Amino acid sequence: MAVKIRLRRMGQKKAPFYRIIVADSRSPRDGRFIEEIGTYDPNQNPSAIHVNEELAKKWLANGAQPTDVVAKIFKVAGIEK
Repeated sequence: MAVKIRLRRMGQKKAPFYRIIVADSRSPRDGRFIEEIGTYDPNQNPSAIHVNEELAKKWLANGAQPTDVVAKIFKVAGIEK
C-alpha cells in the first residue's frame, strides 16, 4: 500500500481550508484517510499552518511520501524528511 501525505480540501466555495492527511494513494482527494496530522489555511495573511510534528515525522519515517505542496508546507514548518 503506497501511503501519501496530502491535502484534503474543506471550507466553502471560493474560501478553501485544507487538512493535512495521511491516505492511501488510491483513495480520492476528499475520501477515506488514515490519519489527520495538521491544517493549512491560505485565506489568512500570513497563511496559517498547524502541523503535529511528532505524527508527521512518524509517517515520514514509515515511508509515507508527501506531495509537492505538503513538502513545501513541511519546509516552512521546519519538518525535515
